[in-house]
Amino acid sequence: MNESWSLEAFLRTDPRDVGCDEAMELLHRYVEAVLADPDAAARHYPGVAAHLALCGPCTGDFHGLLEAVRGHGG
Repeated sequence: MNESWSLEAFLRTDPRDVGCDEAMELLHRYVEAVLADPDAAARHYPGVAAHLALCGPCTGDFHGLLEAVRGHGG
């Protein structure tokens, strides 16, 4: 990561963003909500949605968990 990317990412930070720790704590609930109703998931977990919009590693974890749950009939 270079310094200009870090500054750009910082400037785009959404004040609703809950951060990595809380997003990971809620990720299983967020995935269940997305499977039920993607629009409602973002409304019920706005901080997680905001975080996933900007955090590549957490977004990767989200997509992995989502596919795992879908793969098991979730």
